[in-house]
Amino acid sequence: MTALISATGLWTPKDSISNQELVTAFNAWSDNWNAEHADAIAAGELEAKPQSNVDFIVKASGIKSRFVISKDPILDPEIMAPRIPERPNDEISVLAEIAVNAAKDALAKAGRQAEDIDAVIVACSNLQRGYPAIAVEVQDALGAGGFAFDMNVACSSATFGIETARGLIASGQAKSVLVCNPEICSGHLNFKDRDSHFIFGDVATAILIEDESIAPKGAWEIIGSKLVTQFSNNIRNNFGFLNNAAPEGIGDDDKLFKQNGRSVFKEVVPLVAQLIKDELDKAGVAPAQVKRMWLHQANLSMNTLISKKVMGKDVDMDMAPVVLDEYANTSSAGSIIAFDKHSADFKTGDIGLICSFGAGYSAGVIIVRKT
Repeated sequence: MTALISATGLWTPKDSISNQELVTAFNAWSDNWNAEHADAIAAGELEAKPQSNVDFIVKASGIKSRFVISKDPILDPEIMAPRIPERPNDEISVLAEIAVNAAKDALAKAGRQAEDIDAVIVACSNLQRGYPAIAVEVQDALGAGGFAFDMNVACSSATFGIETARGLIASGQAKSVLVCNPEICSGHLNFKDRDSHFIFGDVATAILIEDESIAPKGAWEIIGSKLVTQFSNNIRNNFGFLNNAAPEGIGDDDKLFKQNGRSVFKEVVPLVAQLIKDELDKAGVAPAQVKRMWLHQANLSMNTLISKKVMGKDVDMDMAPVVLDEYANTSSAGSIIAFDKHSADFKTGDIGLICSFGAGYSAGVIIVRKT
């Protein structure tokens, strides 16, 4: 059985934070911290906190703004973190709610009802809880049938989810699978770290994958796919139920996002470029036949270099569209946002690819052809 992407959906928070707003808040916090620890800094016992600036953020990442669920607390120098109220158990969870919003958008685009769905996968970087599965809650809120489960492959969760859905369809387990990527990335970002306080934003996407026998006209046939992982500590987040009380010597920062950016760039770019080239070759597709690459939206320089390595030349934004300038890094959802916003011009037979890469390391590529 052949699996096709029938539709994608997108939900975006109403509030956005500009680089200037973020820098103003960070610098106010930095000034306050330095004043509070002035004696220790003067004695050489502590290092002063640096200042951030808009030019540094744009040069380092290409990011200009980001959408967030909880804006005001992030910009409060006394808090510098989102504050999302905990909900009682009889209310839908925040993660499930935004997943449902994106799912409804995808279903509407495909002309589907929730009862048409055989399986729901919630694939994202940070799950709100261990159990019950967020996916089962989404299934219940939508009124879908079949079964549901969660999966986490960090920034590659969406492509791994698509491939998992394709496998479920190929095996006959399902004919219609909904993959949701709710990403509240602001919840694990250290807004007091100058080198990373600008990286992430919040969003939710959804992908409807269906068997060719029921997929609508104009759906996207999956003609090739490949997933890889390779262990690395260069991107890490240690938050979990086993470490609510931090061991001696490990501070709160250890429970938030941290990365060795230079190593990530050096190691991930060639890995991803080779993954794409190998899978294109396996699918019998020459790079010149690829109309567009919807890449993970982590860093503009990474995407630019990956595109150049794959195509053998410099490529423009039309070939590898960027949404991170507006959305920032939204983990697994980034490549799906790019696909959702930059695929309407494809005609029958046009070929493109969705690619993700991130912590793990993990990477996935899905090659699609417009039917």
